[in-house]
Amino acid sequence: MDKVRVIINGEEYTVRRGSTILKAAEANGIDIPTLCYEEGLPAPGNCRLCVVEVKGARKLLSACTTPVQEGMEIFTESEKVVEARKEILRLLLANHDLRCLTCAKNGDCRLQDYCFRYRVEDTPYRGDQKKYPVDTSNPFFIRDYSKCIVCGKCVYVCAEINGAHVYDFMERGFNTKVTSAYDDSLTETTCTFCGMCVNVCPVAALVEKSAVWAARPWEIKKVTTTCPYCGVGCQLKLKVHDNRIVGVTKDKSGSNMGHLCVKGQFGWDFVHSPDRLTQPMIRKSGELEPVSWEEALDYATRRLKEIVKRYGPDAVAGISSAKCTNEENYLFQKFMRAVIGTNNVDHCARL
Repeated sequence: MDKVRVIINGEEYTVRRGSTILKAAEANGIDIPTLCYEEGLPAPGNCRLCVVEVKGARKLLSACTTPVQEGMEIFTESEKVVEARKEILRLLLANHDLRCLTCAKNGDCRLQDYCFRYRVEDTPYRGDQKKYPVDTSNPFFIRDYSKCIVCGKCVYVCAEINGAHVYDFMERGFNTKVTSAYDDSLTETTCTFCGMCVNVCPVAALVEKSAVWAARPWEIKKVTTTCPYCGVGCQLKLKVHDNRIVGVTKDKSGSNMGHLCVKGQFGWDFVHSPDRLTQPMIRKSGELEPVSWEEALDYATRRLKEIVKRYGPDAVAGISSAKCTNEENYLFQKFMRAVIGTNNVDHCARL
């Protein structure tokens, strides 16, 4: 692979030709702040928070859109760069809802993180502020446009990954707003409620309803698991607090690269249903009675053997579940065919 030599903050590195300054820095453990950039999406360079100083350039360049060149000398935290980032943060704060104490993203907000990093406590800019009503019309997540920083991540993930094209930029200048066509509620659009927009939002403009007042971000434990809804096996992370699921977030390590459908993102509430069975049950004298796993498995084994011996293996049929992984369904059909000796295997999915 073709390489080029660059100097970042006085240190020389060899990086892949054609990579951006941002990717070159990341590859060498150098952190450059970003708000609008998201791996796998177009890099619009909207927020300008990733600007860096390049020796010989007339202005600061956005790291997420500028490709490296041979011999390029880059400064990611020079005085000019730091002051530019501070000014960008001050401008964002000038029109941002600062109810941070009760915000669902308090402690997990990129804007908050960068204000802390660059010691930006307030903004000198005073004037009109955009105040929008909070949209709670859909059943899964809240849209609070007063907290939107117009980074565009939701626009690009909805168009490029989902293909639903629900969001876009409305108006211009101060009145710019990221919303759906004609500002309609999401239930009246092509939205599939996949939640991809929620997972890429760097602030609290988009927040799942289940997370509001449920727990603070630092109280949440993230548990990696596999979505149970189909055989694709998408990886996800459950947000767990007090041994209860309060939400789902992306896991980029899986084959789905962190992208989920509405079922994986929001269809987990059955976990805490009071109607769920919590232990095996056997019908005795016409009534279902709870038993131990050992008793239940011994009973199933004994009855299957009796039926096969008396009526033959084709007297037995197996029904599998769409809420199992491909591997589990494979093992089930293998058990039916190789152990029981029948091809009577069906599945509950009716797509």
